[in-house]
Amino acid sequence: MNRLGIDIGRVIIAGGSGPGDTSFFSGDTTAMLRTPAVPGAFAAITRLVPLFGDAWLVSKCGPRVQERSLDWLRHHRFFERTGIPAANVRFCLRRPEKAIHCAELGITHFIDDKADVIAAMTSVVPYRYLFKEWGTTEAAVLRDLQVERAAGVG
Repeated sequence: MNRLGIDIGRVIIAGGSGPGDTSFFSGDTTAMLRTPAVPGAFAAITRLVPLFGDAWLVSKCGPRVQERSLDWLRHHRFFERTGIPAANVRFCLRRPEKAIHCAELGITHFIDDKADVIAAMTSVVPYRYLFKEWGTTEAAVLRDLQVERAAGVG
């Protein structure tokens, strides 16, 4: 069974112009909740989720940003809109730990905006996508699923 994994920051929640992963969460709660989604994220994820047996969010951040990420996702009704269960969220404190979560969850396809995360998953996740924007990422995932189905896999 294919399982989809998706990073949160700069893949679902748009990032700021600062160098840190969480620069877009600076400021008060109202400002944080106004942070936009990455263009096309909700639509693409909503189309992809039904093609997988399961879908998870796997993100690296500390406790404060974990709470703010969940607040943002709930505020924007992410779970209801995309079909990913609210319980299907995993957090870790270091990027390489994402591979551990993916191994435990049986993730077969993972989308992340960090090359080091993608590299750390090479032996764990067969299909890894270095995210730039949703149009090309969604097309790549769909292409890989189609190839698998044509080969009788998945």
